[in-house]
Amino acid sequence: MGPKKAIADKQKRKTVRTTIELKKEIISKYERGIRVTDLASQFNLPRSTISTFLKHKEAIKSASVAKGVTSLTKQRPPIIDEIEKLLLVWINEKQLAGGRVSEPMICAKARTLHADLMKLKPESSSTEHEFMASRGWFDRFKKRSGIRSVVRNGEAASSDEKDVEKFVKEFHQFVDENGFMPNQMFNCDETGLFWKRMPKRTYITKEEKKLPGHKPMKDRLTLLLCANASGDLKIKPLLVYHSETPRIFKKHKVIKSKLNVMWKSNAKAFVTTQIFREWICEVFAPCVKKYLEENNLPLKALLILDNAPAHPQDMEYELADEFSWLKIKFLPPRITSLIQPMDQQVISNFKKLYTKALFHRCFEVTSETSLTLATFWKEQFHILSCVRLIGKAWADVSKRTLRAAWRNLWPDGVPPRDFEGFDAPSQLAAEPEAEPIPLPDPDVEEIVSVAKSMGLEVSADDVEELVEEHSIELTTEELQQLQKEQQKILAEEMSGEEESKRESTSGIKEMLLHWEKFQEFLKRIIMIRNW
Repeated sequence: MGPKKAIADKQKRKTVRTTIELKKEIISKYERGIRVTDLASQFNLPRSTISTFLKHKEAIKSASVAKGVTSLTKQRPPIIDEIEKLLLVWINEKQLAGGRVSEPMICAKARTLHADLMKLKPESSSTEHEFMASRGWFDRFKKRSGIRSVVRNGEAASSDEKDVEKFVKEFHQFVDENGFMPNQMFNCDETGLFWKRMPKRTYITKEEKKLPGHKPMKDRLTLLLCANASGDLKIKPLLVYHSETPRIFKKHKVIKSKLNVMWKSNAKAFVTTQIFREWICEVFAPCVKKYLEENNLPLKALLILDNAPAHPQDMEYELADEFSWLKIKFLPPRITSLIQPMDQQVISNFKKLYTKALFHRCFEVTSETSLTLATFWKEQFHILSCVRLIGKAWADVSKRTLRAAWRNLWPDGVPPRDFEGFDAPSQLAAEPEAEPIPLPDPDVEEIVSVAKSMGLEVSADDVEELVEEHSIELTTEELQQLQKEQQKILAEEMSGEEESKRESTSGIKEMLLHWEKFQEFLKRIIMIRNW
Protein backbone atom coordinates (compact mmCIF):
# COMPACT_ATOMS: atom_id res chain seq x y z
CA MET A 1 0.00 0.00 0.00
CA GLY A 2 2.86 2.36 0.92
CA PRO A 3 4.60 2.27 -2.48
CA LYS A 4 1.27 2.77 -4.32
CA LYS A 5 0.52 5.89 -2.27
CA ALA A 6 3.98 7.27 -3.01
CA ILE A 7 3.43 6.64 -6.71
CA ALA A 8 0.03 8.33 -6.56
CA ASP A 9 1.51 11.39 -4.80
CA LYS A 10 4.25 11.54 -7.40
CA GLN A 11 1.68 11.45 -10.20
CA LYS A 12 -0.28 14.28 -8.59
CA ARG A 13 2.74 16.57 -8.50
CA LYS A 14 2.46 19.11 -11.30
CA THR A 15 5.48 19.32 -13.59
CA VAL A 16 7.29 22.65 -13.20
CA ARG A 17 9.51 23.89 -16.04
CA THR A 18 12.56 25.10 -14.11
CA THR A 19 14.23 27.68 -16.30
CA ILE A 20 17.55 29.27 -15.36
CA GLU A 21 15.62 32.41 -14.36
CA LEU A 22 13.45 30.35 -11.97
CA LYS A 23 16.53 28.62 -10.49
CA LYS A 24 18.14 32.01 -9.89
CA GLU A 25 14.96 33.21 -8.15
CA ILE A 26 14.92 30.15 -5.89
CA ILE A 27 18.60 30.62 -4.99
CA SER A 28 18.02 34.32 -4.31
CA LYS A 29 15.14 33.58 -1.95
CA TYR A 30 17.17 30.90 -0.14
CA GLU A 31 20.00 33.39 0.38
CA ARG A 32 17.48 35.84 1.86
CA GLY A 33 16.63 33.28 4.55
CA ILE A 34 13.71 31.22 3.16
CA ARG A 35 13.97 27.55 4.11
CA VAL A 36 14.30 24.70 1.58
CA THR A 37 11.01 23.21 2.80
CA ASP A 38 9.16 26.47 2.21
CA LEU A 39 10.74 26.88 -1.24
CA ALA A 40 9.73 23.34 -2.19
CA SER A 41 6.16 24.09 -1.17
CA GLN A 42 6.05 27.48 -2.92
CA PHE A 43 7.43 26.23 -6.24
CA ASN A 44 5.87 22.74 -6.08
CA LEU A 45 9.27 21.04 -6.37
CA PRO A 46 10.88 18.19 -4.41
CA ARG A 47 13.29 19.29 -1.69
CA SER A 48 16.01 17.22 -3.37
CA THR A 49 15.61 19.31 -6.53
CA ILE A 50 15.90 22.55 -4.55
CA SER A 51 19.02 21.16 -2.87
CA THR A 52 20.52 20.32 -6.26
CA PHE A 53 20.01 23.91 -7.41
CA LEU A 54 21.70 25.18 -4.26
CA LYS A 55 24.59 22.76 -4.73
CA HIS A 56 25.30 24.30 -8.15
CA LYS A 57 24.24 27.82 -7.23
CA GLU A 58 27.51 29.51 -8.23
CA ALA A 59 27.33 28.14 -11.79
CA ILE A 60 23.63 29.01 -12.06
CA LYS A 61 24.08 32.55 -10.68
CA SER A 62 26.92 33.28 -13.11
CA ALA A 63 25.04 31.87 -16.11
CA SER A 64 24.07 34.41 -18.76
CA VAL A 65 21.65 32.69 -21.11
CA ALA A 66 18.65 33.53 -23.26
CA LYS A 67 15.28 33.80 -21.58
CA GLY A 68 13.56 30.41 -21.18
CA VAL A 69 16.69 28.22 -21.24
CA THR A 70 16.29 25.37 -18.73
CA SER A 71 19.78 23.88 -18.49
CA LEU A 72 23.44 24.70 -18.79
CA THR A 73 25.48 22.74 -21.31
CA LYS A 74 29.18 22.71 -22.07
CA GLN A 75 28.64 21.72 -25.71
CA ARG A 76 26.72 24.89 -26.47
CA PRO A 77 29.08 27.64 -27.75
CA PRO A 78 28.77 30.91 -25.80
CA ILE A 79 28.29 32.83 -29.04
CA ILE A 80 24.96 31.03 -29.63
CA ASP A 81 23.71 32.22 -26.24
CA GLU A 82 24.74 35.76 -27.16
CA ILE A 83 22.94 35.50 -30.51
CA GLU A 84 19.74 34.29 -28.86
CA LYS A 85 19.80 37.05 -26.24
CA LEU A 86 20.19 39.70 -28.95
CA LEU A 87 17.52 38.00 -31.06
CA LEU A 88 15.02 38.29 -28.23
CA VAL A 89 15.75 42.01 -27.94
CA TRP A 90 15.34 42.40 -31.71
CA ILE A 91 12.07 40.41 -31.80
CA ASN A 92 10.66 42.46 -28.93
CA GLU A 93 11.53 45.75 -30.65
CA LYS A 94 9.97 44.56 -33.91
CA GLN A 95 6.75 43.51 -32.23
CA LEU A 96 6.51 46.68 -30.13
CA ALA A 97 6.76 48.69 -33.33
CA GLY A 98 3.86 46.69 -34.78
CA GLY A 99 5.93 44.65 -37.23
CA ARG A 100 5.42 40.99 -38.06
CA VAL A 101 8.19 38.52 -37.29
CA SER A 102 8.49 35.31 -39.29
CA GLU A 103 10.71 32.24 -39.05
CA PRO A 104 12.78 33.20 -42.15
CA MET A 105 13.27 36.72 -40.75
CA ILE A 106 14.50 35.36 -37.40
CA CYS A 107 16.87 32.88 -39.05
CA ALA A 108 18.25 35.56 -41.38
CA LYS A 109 18.79 37.95 -38.46
CA ALA A 110 20.46 35.16 -36.46
CA ARG A 111 22.93 34.56 -39.29
CA THR A 112 23.65 38.31 -39.49
CA LEU A 113 24.24 38.50 -35.73
CA HIS A 114 26.52 35.47 -35.91
CA ALA A 115 28.60 37.02 -38.70
CA ASP A 116 28.89 40.33 -36.82
CA LEU A 117 29.85 38.69 -33.53
CA MET A 118 32.41 36.46 -35.25
CA LYS A 119 34.19 39.57 -36.58
CA LEU A 120 34.72 40.61 -32.98
CA LYS A 121 36.14 37.16 -32.10
CA PRO A 122 38.94 36.34 -34.58
CA GLU A 123 40.32 33.71 -32.18
CA SER A 124 37.04 31.73 -32.19
CA SER A 125 37.04 28.00 -32.86
CA SER A 126 36.03 26.33 -36.11
CA THR A 127 32.87 24.90 -34.53
CA GLU A 128 31.63 28.43 -33.88
CA HIS A 129 31.90 29.15 -37.62
CA GLU A 130 29.35 26.44 -38.46
CA PHE A 131 26.14 28.15 -37.30
CA MET A 132 23.49 27.80 -40.03
CA ALA A 133 20.33 28.92 -38.19
CA SER A 134 18.60 25.72 -39.32
CA ARG A 135 14.97 24.70 -38.88
CA GLY A 136 16.01 22.48 -35.98
CA TRP A 137 17.83 25.34 -34.26
CA PHE A 138 14.78 27.57 -34.72
CA ASP A 139 12.45 25.01 -33.13
CA ARG A 140 14.80 24.60 -30.16
CA PHE A 141 15.22 28.37 -29.84
CA LYS A 142 11.45 28.86 -29.89
CA LYS A 143 11.00 26.21 -27.20
CA ARG A 144 13.85 27.57 -25.05
CA SER A 145 12.72 31.19 -25.23
CA GLY A 146 8.96 30.63 -25.18
CA ILE A 147 8.37 33.15 -27.99
CA ARG A 148 4.88 33.31 -29.45
CA SER A 149 3.17 34.95 -32.44
CA VAL A 150 5.96 34.03 -34.85
CA VAL A 151 4.69 33.45 -38.36
CA ARG A 152 5.75 30.21 -40.00
CA ASN A 153 6.61 30.40 -43.67
CA GLY A 154 3.33 30.38 -45.60
CA GLU A 155 0.99 30.90 -42.64
CA ALA A 156 -2.26 32.73 -43.42
CA ALA A 157 -3.13 36.06 -41.80
CA SER A 158 -6.79 35.27 -41.13
CA SER A 159 -6.34 35.79 -37.39
CA ASP A 160 -4.92 39.23 -38.08
CA GLU A 161 -7.93 40.10 -40.21
CA LYS A 162 -10.27 39.13 -37.36
CA ASP A 163 -8.20 41.13 -34.86
CA VAL A 164 -8.30 44.16 -37.16
CA GLU A 165 -12.08 43.94 -37.58
CA LYS A 166 -12.54 43.60 -33.81
CA PHE A 167 -10.33 46.58 -32.96
CA VAL A 168 -11.78 48.78 -35.73
CA LYS A 169 -15.25 48.14 -34.33
CA GLU A 170 -14.10 48.99 -30.79
CA PHE A 171 -12.30 52.09 -32.04
CA HIS A 172 -15.38 53.28 -33.95
CA GLN A 173 -17.44 52.94 -30.76
CA PHE A 174 -14.77 54.78 -28.73
CA VAL A 175 -14.74 57.69 -31.22
CA ASP A 176 -18.55 57.93 -31.21
CA GLU A 177 -18.78 57.83 -27.41
CA ASN A 178 -16.23 60.63 -27.05
CA GLY A 179 -17.55 62.67 -29.99
CA PHE A 180 -14.19 63.12 -31.74
CA MET A 181 -14.13 64.76 -35.17
CA PRO A 182 -11.44 64.12 -37.83
CA ASN A 183 -9.83 67.48 -36.96
CA GLN A 184 -9.29 66.30 -33.38
CA MET A 185 -7.76 62.89 -34.11
CA PHE A 186 -3.99 62.56 -34.53
CA ASN A 187 -1.47 59.81 -35.18
CA CYS A 188 2.32 59.99 -35.02
CA ASP A 189 5.04 57.49 -35.84
CA GLU A 190 8.83 57.38 -35.96
CA THR A 191 10.86 56.40 -38.99
CA GLY A 192 14.52 56.26 -39.93
CA LEU A 193 15.98 58.38 -42.71
CA PHE A 194 19.39 57.81 -44.28
CA TRP A 195 19.52 61.41 -45.34
CA LYS A 196 22.60 61.15 -47.55
CA ARG A 197 21.88 58.01 -49.53
CA MET A 198 21.31 57.53 -53.24
CA PRO A 199 20.26 54.47 -55.25
CA LYS A 200 22.89 51.71 -55.24
CA ARG A 201 23.72 51.76 -58.95
CA THR A 202 24.62 55.46 -59.19
CA TYR A 203 28.29 56.40 -59.47
CA ILE A 204 27.82 58.65 -56.43
CA THR A 205 27.06 55.59 -54.30
CA LYS A 206 29.92 53.63 -55.84
CA GLU A 207 32.36 56.44 -55.01
CA GLU A 208 30.97 56.73 -51.47
CA LYS A 209 31.63 53.05 -50.86
CA LYS A 210 35.34 53.58 -51.54
CA LEU A 211 35.62 56.12 -48.71
CA PRO A 212 36.99 54.93 -45.32
CA GLY A 213 34.18 53.84 -43.03
CA HIS A 214 31.55 54.54 -45.70
CA LYS A 215 29.99 56.94 -43.13
CA PRO A 216 27.94 59.35 -45.30
CA MET A 217 25.79 56.50 -46.61
CA LYS A 218 25.21 55.23 -43.07
CA ASP A 219 24.40 58.61 -41.53
CA ARG A 220 20.90 58.13 -40.17
CA LEU A 221 18.49 60.30 -38.29
CA THR A 222 15.10 59.53 -36.78
CA LEU A 223 12.00 61.49 -37.68
CA LEU A 224 8.63 61.57 -35.95
CA LEU A 225 5.78 62.64 -38.23
CA CYS A 226 2.30 63.56 -37.02
CA ALA A 227 -0.94 64.85 -38.59
CA ASN A 228 -4.70 64.78 -38.00
CA ALA A 229 -7.34 62.70 -39.76
CA SER A 230 -8.75 65.70 -41.65
CA GLY A 231 -5.32 66.28 -43.19
CA ASP A 232 -5.28 70.02 -42.55
CA LEU A 233 -2.86 70.07 -39.62
CA LYS A 234 0.68 68.71 -39.90
CA ILE A 235 2.60 68.98 -36.65
CA LYS A 236 6.20 70.19 -36.67
CA PRO A 237 8.29 67.00 -37.01
CA LEU A 238 10.65 65.77 -34.31
CA LEU A 239 14.19 65.07 -35.59
CA VAL A 240 16.72 63.13 -33.52
CA TYR A 241 20.34 63.16 -34.69
CA HIS A 242 23.58 61.89 -33.16
CA SER A 243 25.10 65.37 -32.96
CA GLU A 244 23.71 68.10 -30.72
CA THR A 245 25.25 70.98 -32.70
CA PRO A 246 26.76 69.99 -36.06
CA ARG A 247 29.62 72.17 -37.33
CA ILE A 248 27.45 73.52 -40.14
CA PHE A 249 25.04 74.89 -37.50
CA LYS A 250 27.88 76.80 -35.87
CA LYS A 251 29.11 78.07 -39.23
CA HIS A 252 25.68 79.45 -40.18
CA LYS A 253 24.77 80.47 -36.60
CA VAL A 254 21.63 78.35 -36.72
CA ILE A 255 18.99 78.99 -34.05
CA LYS A 256 17.52 75.53 -33.49
CA SER A 257 14.15 76.81 -32.25
CA LYS A 258 13.59 78.44 -35.66
CA LEU A 259 14.16 75.25 -37.66
CA ASN A 260 11.19 73.55 -39.35
CA VAL A 261 11.80 70.55 -37.06
CA MET A 262 12.25 70.11 -33.31
CA TRP A 263 15.97 69.27 -33.11
CA LYS A 264 17.05 66.73 -30.48
CA SER A 265 20.10 64.51 -30.16
CA ASN A 266 21.54 61.41 -28.55
CA ALA A 267 24.36 59.00 -29.41
CA LYS A 268 22.15 56.51 -31.28
CA ALA A 269 19.79 59.05 -32.88
CA PHE A 270 16.82 57.29 -31.25
CA VAL A 271 13.61 58.78 -29.87
CA THR A 272 13.65 58.27 -26.10
CA THR A 273 10.78 58.62 -23.64
CA GLN A 274 12.15 61.94 -22.42
CA ILE A 275 12.52 63.35 -25.94
CA PHE A 276 9.03 62.17 -26.90
CA ARG A 277 7.55 63.76 -23.76
CA GLU A 278 9.29 67.07 -24.59
CA TRP A 279 7.88 66.99 -28.14
CA ILE A 280 4.37 66.41 -26.77
CA CYS A 281 4.60 69.26 -24.25
CA GLU A 282 6.53 71.82 -26.32
CA VAL A 283 5.28 71.17 -29.86
CA PHE A 284 2.29 68.87 -30.21
CA ALA A 285 -0.03 70.03 -27.42
CA PRO A 286 0.47 73.82 -27.93
CA CYS A 287 0.06 73.47 -31.70
CA VAL A 288 -3.14 71.39 -31.40
CA LYS A 289 -4.62 73.74 -28.80
CA LYS A 290 -3.96 76.79 -30.98
CA TYR A 291 -5.46 75.02 -34.03
CA LEU A 292 -8.64 74.02 -32.18
CA GLU A 293 -9.14 77.52 -30.78
CA GLU A 294 -8.58 79.19 -34.17
CA ASN A 295 -11.13 76.86 -35.79
CA ASN A 296 -13.71 77.25 -32.97
CA LEU A 297 -13.55 73.54 -32.18
CA PRO A 298 -14.05 71.98 -28.72
CA LEU A 299 -10.80 71.75 -26.76
CA LYS A 300 -10.26 67.99 -26.86
CA ALA A 301 -8.02 65.75 -28.94
CA LEU A 302 -7.07 62.11 -29.39
CA LEU A 303 -3.49 60.96 -30.03
CA ILE A 304 -3.12 57.42 -31.35
CA LEU A 305 0.20 55.69 -30.63
CA ASP A 306 1.89 52.36 -31.19
CA ASN A 307 3.63 50.49 -28.38
CA ALA A 308 7.16 51.69 -29.15
CA PRO A 309 9.49 51.85 -26.11
CA ALA A 310 9.51 55.68 -26.26
CA HIS A 311 5.71 55.83 -25.78
CA PRO A 312 4.98 55.24 -22.06
CA GLN A 313 1.61 53.69 -21.32
CA ASP A 314 0.92 56.15 -18.50
CA MET A 315 1.60 59.28 -20.54
CA GLU A 316 -2.02 60.46 -20.51
CA TYR A 317 -1.99 60.33 -16.72
CA GLU A 318 1.34 62.20 -16.59
CA LEU A 319 -0.03 64.97 -18.82
CA ALA A 320 -3.41 65.20 -17.10
CA ASP A 321 -2.58 68.27 -14.98
CA GLU A 322 -1.39 70.39 -17.90
CA PHE A 323 -3.29 68.85 -20.83
CA SER A 324 -6.45 67.30 -19.40
CA TRP A 325 -8.12 67.70 -22.81
CA LEU A 326 -5.74 65.22 -24.46
CA LYS A 327 -6.63 61.52 -24.63
CA ILE A 328 -4.14 58.85 -25.74
CA LYS A 329 -5.08 55.49 -27.22
CA PHE A 330 -2.65 52.66 -28.01
CA LEU A 331 -2.89 50.32 -30.98
CA PRO A 332 -2.63 46.52 -30.51
CA PRO A 333 1.02 45.55 -31.13
CA ARG A 334 0.43 42.61 -33.50
CA ILE A 335 -1.72 44.50 -36.00
CA THR A 336 -0.30 48.01 -35.65
CA SER A 337 1.35 47.94 -39.08
CA LEU A 338 -2.01 47.13 -40.69
CA ILE A 339 -4.01 49.99 -39.18
CA GLN A 340 -1.66 52.74 -38.00
CA PRO A 341 -2.41 55.72 -40.29
CA MET A 342 1.20 56.91 -40.68
CA ASP A 343 2.16 53.42 -41.89
CA GLN A 344 -0.46 53.51 -44.65
CA GLN A 345 1.65 55.22 -47.36
CA VAL A 346 2.14 58.51 -45.49
CA ILE A 347 5.74 57.83 -44.41
CA SER A 348 6.64 56.10 -47.70
CA ASN A 349 5.10 59.01 -49.63
CA PHE A 350 7.10 61.48 -47.53
CA LYS A 351 10.34 59.61 -48.31
CA LYS A 352 9.61 59.68 -52.03
CA LEU A 353 8.95 63.42 -51.81
CA TYR A 354 12.20 63.87 -49.88
CA THR A 355 14.09 61.95 -52.57
CA LYS A 356 12.39 64.03 -55.28
CA ALA A 357 13.33 67.28 -53.52
CA LEU A 358 16.89 65.98 -53.14
CA PHE A 359 17.25 65.17 -56.84
CA HIS A 360 15.76 68.52 -57.84
CA ARG A 361 18.27 70.27 -55.58
CA CYS A 362 21.13 68.34 -57.18
CA PHE A 363 19.85 69.26 -60.65
CA GLU A 364 19.57 72.97 -59.72
CA VAL A 365 23.13 73.10 -58.42
CA THR A 366 24.69 71.28 -61.36
CA SER A 367 22.68 73.35 -63.87
CA GLU A 368 23.10 76.79 -62.32
CA THR A 369 26.64 76.58 -60.92
CA SER A 370 30.01 75.25 -62.00
CA LEU A 371 29.91 72.54 -59.32
CA THR A 372 29.89 68.92 -60.40
CA LEU A 373 27.43 66.56 -58.76
CA ALA A 374 30.26 64.70 -57.00
CA THR A 375 31.69 67.94 -55.58
CA PHE A 376 28.28 69.19 -54.44
CA TRP A 377 27.49 65.84 -52.84
CA LYS A 378 30.78 65.64 -50.99
CA GLU A 379 31.29 69.27 -49.97
CA GLN A 380 28.01 71.18 -50.16
CA PHE A 381 25.22 68.78 -49.17
CA HIS A 382 25.09 68.74 -45.36
CA ILE A 383 22.64 68.07 -42.53
CA LEU A 384 21.25 71.63 -42.68
CA SER A 385 20.43 71.05 -46.37
CA CYS A 386 18.69 67.85 -45.31
CA VAL A 387 16.56 69.69 -42.71
CA ARG A 388 15.37 72.13 -45.39
CA LEU A 389 14.44 69.25 -47.71
CA ILE A 390 12.56 67.53 -44.87
CA GLY A 391 10.48 70.67 -44.41
CA LYS A 392 9.67 70.83 -48.12
CA ALA A 393 8.80 67.11 -48.38
CA TRP A 394 6.53 67.21 -45.30
CA ALA A 395 4.76 70.31 -46.67
CA ASP A 396 4.21 68.51 -49.99
CA VAL A 397 2.41 65.51 -48.43
CA SER A 398 -1.15 66.06 -49.62
CA LYS A 399 -4.34 66.26 -47.56
CA ARG A 400 -5.74 63.40 -49.58
CA THR A 401 -2.81 61.15 -48.64
CA LEU A 402 -3.22 62.03 -44.96
CA ARG A 403 -7.00 61.47 -44.98
CA ALA A 404 -6.83 58.22 -46.94
CA ALA A 405 -4.29 56.86 -44.44
CA TRP A 406 -7.14 56.39 -41.93
CA ARG A 407 -9.12 54.08 -44.23
CA ASN A 408 -8.14 50.89 -42.35
CA LEU A 409 -8.56 52.22 -38.83
CA TRP A 410 -11.53 54.57 -39.24
CA PRO A 411 -13.20 54.12 -42.65
CA ASP A 412 -16.21 56.24 -41.66
CA GLY A 413 -13.95 59.25 -41.24
CA VAL A 414 -12.45 59.10 -44.75
CA PRO A 415 -14.23 60.97 -47.58
CA PRO A 416 -15.41 58.50 -50.28
CA ARG A 417 -13.28 60.10 -52.99
CA ASP A 418 -10.14 59.42 -50.95
CA PHE A 419 -10.70 55.66 -51.23
CA GLU A 420 -9.87 55.84 -54.93
CA GLY A 421 -6.81 53.77 -55.63
CA PHE A 422 -6.82 52.06 -52.22
CA ASP A 423 -8.08 48.71 -50.99
CA ALA A 424 -11.21 48.72 -48.85
CA PRO A 425 -10.79 47.73 -45.17
CA SER A 426 -12.57 44.42 -45.72
CA GLN A 427 -9.91 43.49 -48.27
CA LEU A 428 -6.98 43.75 -45.88
CA ALA A 429 -6.18 40.05 -45.99
CA ALA A 430 -8.33 38.91 -48.90
CA GLU A 431 -6.77 37.40 -51.99
CA PRO A 432 -7.49 39.43 -55.16
CA GLU A 433 -9.24 37.62 -57.96
CA ALA A 434 -6.78 39.00 -60.49
CA GLU A 435 -3.41 40.67 -60.12
CA PRO A 436 -4.01 44.43 -60.53
CA ILE A 437 -1.84 46.35 -62.95
CA PRO A 438 0.23 48.77 -60.86
CA LEU A 439 -0.14 52.40 -61.90
CA PRO A 440 3.05 54.43 -62.40
CA ASP A 441 3.92 56.62 -59.44
CA PRO A 442 4.29 60.20 -60.76
CA ASP A 443 6.79 61.12 -58.02
CA VAL A 444 8.96 58.10 -58.82
CA GLU A 445 8.78 58.83 -62.56
CA GLU A 446 9.86 62.41 -61.90
CA ILE A 447 12.81 61.26 -59.78
CA VAL A 448 13.95 58.89 -62.53
CA SER A 449 13.61 61.62 -65.15
CA VAL A 450 15.63 64.16 -63.14
CA ALA A 451 18.27 61.55 -62.31
CA LYS A 452 18.75 60.57 -65.95
CA SER A 453 19.10 64.23 -66.94
CA MET A 454 22.14 64.33 -64.60
CA GLY A 455 23.59 61.15 -66.10
CA LEU A 456 22.67 58.90 -63.20
CA GLU A 457 21.70 55.28 -63.68
CA VAL A 458 18.36 55.09 -61.87
CA SER A 459 15.17 53.09 -62.46
CA ALA A 460 11.77 53.08 -60.74
CA ASP A 461 12.77 49.89 -58.89
CA ASP A 462 15.94 51.61 -57.63
CA VAL A 463 13.86 54.43 -56.16
CA GLU A 464 11.41 52.04 -54.48
CA GLU A 465 14.33 50.06 -53.04
CA LEU A 466 15.89 53.28 -51.70
CA VAL A 467 12.63 54.21 -49.94
CA GLU A 468 12.43 50.75 -48.34
CA GLU A 469 16.05 50.95 -47.15
CA HIS A 470 15.22 53.93 -44.94
CA SER A 471 13.35 51.67 -42.51
CA ILE A 472 15.17 51.50 -39.19
CA GLU A 473 16.94 48.17 -38.65
CA LEU A 474 18.88 47.87 -35.42
CA THR A 475 22.51 46.87 -35.90
CA THR A 476 24.24 44.22 -33.79
CA GLU A 477 26.04 46.94 -31.84
CA GLU A 478 22.77 48.78 -31.20
CA LEU A 479 21.08 45.57 -30.04
CA GLN A 480 23.97 44.93 -27.62
CA GLN A 481 23.65 48.46 -26.25
CA LEU A 482 19.88 48.12 -25.92
CA GLN A 483 20.29 44.80 -24.12
CA LYS A 484 22.72 46.40 -21.63
CA GLU A 485 20.27 49.23 -20.99
CA GLN A 486 17.42 46.76 -20.42
CA GLN A 487 19.56 44.71 -18.02
CA LYS A 488 20.49 47.90 -16.15
CA ILE A 489 16.81 48.88 -15.83
CA LEU A 490 15.94 45.35 -14.63
CA ALA A 491 18.73 45.47 -12.04
CA GLU A 492 17.52 48.86 -10.80
CA GLU A 493 13.95 47.57 -10.55
CA MET A 494 15.06 44.50 -8.57
CA SER A 495 17.17 46.73 -6.32
CA GLY A 496 14.16 49.01 -5.86
CA GLU A 497 11.97 46.05 -4.91
CA GLU A 498 14.50 44.94 -2.26
CA GLU A 499 14.72 48.48 -0.92
CA SER A 500 10.93 48.69 -0.86
CA LYS A 501 10.74 45.45 1.13
CA ARG A 502 13.30 46.75 3.62
CA GLU A 503 11.42 50.03 3.93
CA SER A 504 8.16 48.13 4.35
CA THR A 505 9.64 45.97 7.16
CA SER A 506 11.12 49.02 8.82
CA GLY A 507 7.79 50.84 8.51
CA ILE A 508 5.89 47.99 10.11
CA LYS A 509 8.32 47.91 13.04
CA GLU A 510 7.94 51.66 13.50
CA MET A 511 4.13 51.40 13.38
CA LEU A 512 4.19 48.64 16.03
CA LEU A 513 6.42 50.78 18.24
CA HIS A 514 4.03 53.74 17.93
CA TRP A 515 1.09 51.44 18.65
CA GLU A 516 2.72 50.21 21.85
CA LYS A 517 3.34 53.81 22.94
CA PHE A 518 -0.27 54.69 22.12
CA GLN A 519 -1.52 51.76 24.20
CA GLU A 520 0.59 52.91 27.15
CA PHE A 521 -0.82 56.42 26.75
CA LEU A 522 -4.41 55.09 26.77
CA LYS A 523 -3.73 53.06 29.91
CA ARG A 524 -2.47 56.17 31.72
CA ILE A 525 -5.54 58.19 30.62
CA ILE A 526 -7.88 55.45 31.85
CA MET A 527 -6.05 55.19 35.17
CA ILE A 528 -6.22 58.96 35.71
CA ARG A 529 -9.95 59.03 34.94
CA ASN A 530 -10.64 56.09 37.28
CA TRP A 531 -8.66 57.76 40.02
